[in-house]
Amino acid sequence: MELQELLYIIDLTGTFVFAMSGVITASERRMDIFGASVIGFVTAVGGGTIRDILIGSTPVGWMLNSDYLFVISAGILTALFLHKHISRWYKTMFIFDTVGIGLFTLLGMQKTLTFGLSPTVAVMMGTVSAVFGGVVRDVLVNRVPLIFRKEVYATACIAGAIFYAIVEPFYPGNIWTVMFSMAIIIAIRVTAVRRNWALPLPN
Repeated sequence: MELQELLYIIDLTGTFVFAMSGVITASERRMDIFGASVIGFVTAVGGGTIRDILIGSTPVGWMLNSDYLFVISAGILTALFLHKHISRWYKTMFIFDTVGIGLFTLLGMQKTLTFGLSPTVAVMMGTVSAVFGGVVRDVLVNRVPLIFRKEVYATACIAGAIFYAIVEPFYPGNIWTVMFSMAIIIAIRVTAVRRNWALPLPN
């Protein structure tokens, strides 16, 4: 299996998990099946959609590839029928979610850079790709978004994105730059959860 194929599979897996997380969150808020399905959909594609609109890439990505709609539908249906059992899969979902935000950050950056935008904007758009689906989800269910709480989440994406922005010009197109950048995001996120790291609150 070639690397691009592997990244594509991880991308679809992350999309699947994000769709499930949206449905689970909606179910916890006692939403009906339709509401939960909408929340699952926007969680899965919200970040990428906002990024594509901001950089002028339309139609947005999921409209051009039906695989994403299939995967999102599968994630929604899985969560609807198995949401009572999914709590047992927390560690597995956390791993996929963490790998997903790492991959989405780098994919978002790469797409932004292909549009000729600056590395600074690419860092911003990479972070948007990774976390803003969750922001839309939390807003719709009337919850303070995770990235606005003290938990280390978006910060991990920004750190990995900055590393990529610094190193990539010296090694353009090098897949190891992508992998190391993803590893930084994953390592910060996992370590933060295990050690209860948190950003300080304003005085």
